[in-house]
This record gives sequence, structure tokens and C-alpha cells, in this order.
Amino acid sequence: MVTGLVKRRATLAGEMKAAQAALGQMARDLETLDAAIKLVAPDLDIPAIAPKMVRPPDDWSRRGEMSRVVLGIMRVANKPLTSREIAAQMILQRGLTATPKLVALMTKRVSTCLRDRRAQDLVRNVETRGGQYLEWVIGYGVGINGINHHVHSSTDTRARCQF
Repeated sequence: MVTGLVKRRATLAGEMKAAQAALGQMARDLETLDAAIKLVAPDLDIPAIAPKMVRPPDDWSRRGEMSRVVLGIMRVANKPLTSREIAAQMILQRGLTATPKLVALMTKRVSTCLRDRRAQDLVRNVETRGGQYLEWVIGYGVGINGINHHVHSSTDTRARCQF
């Protein structure tokens, strides 16, 4: 347990250092842009330029939402599903445009989530219909309400099932 905490702390400290370096670079870039604007439009009030807030893409989810949606799709399915079929269903449910890039991205995220859930015995693989993708069904550890009664989930695996 201590090893895991130390490892997580080291990772977080590294991420903070990288974020600080990125923030420093952004500040230098902003100063350069301000200087260029002053050259071109000296009368422009630069502090009056409002920052543009960046909105996360529509294909992102909140913490744990990926697992809930994946398990929900699998619960109502009348056959085993591939990660690609689950991803396509998620795209439909969210009303997104199914571009090849989005389908590939969502398939990758669903696959990662399914592998994590397989480790918790929430889902399992079955014999395939002959395709290249694994087929998945609800695992032995999931009760009627989707709660795993046999294995407690860990924060690390739950965090990986976000997009």
C-alpha cells in the first residue's frame, strides 16, 4: 500500500512540474503576443481582451460515467458485444456524429474500460463470432443492479475509465 502511495505521489509531483513548465511557456507566449499586438495596434487595450474559456469536447465523460454507460449497454443487449459495437451505441446515445476518428477513439476508450472491468470480474469475454474483436458480456460478479458483490473496485481502475 505504501509503495502505491509513494508511486502516486511521485507521478503527481511530476505532473505538477510539467504543468508549471507549460504555464511558464504560456506566459512567455502571451507576452510575445502582447508585444506583437502593441506593434500592430498600439491603441488596443490588451487587458480588456477577455480570456477564451476552453470547453472540453463532447466525447468526454465525468468520473465513472464510462463504466456505467458501458455496463448499461451490455445489460440490455441480447447478445455479446464487441467494444466497437458498444462504442457505436455510446455515440448514438450521446447524439454525436459518428466519424471514423471518433469511432476509433471511443472504441479504444471502451476497450480500456472493459479490460479494467474484466480484472474486477464485472465483464468477461466469450467465444467470438469469428471477427477480430473480443466479444463481451456482463461478468459473474455483477448483480441485477450492476453492483459487483465479489470484488471492490479500486480508484486507479475507476479513474482510467474516463474519457
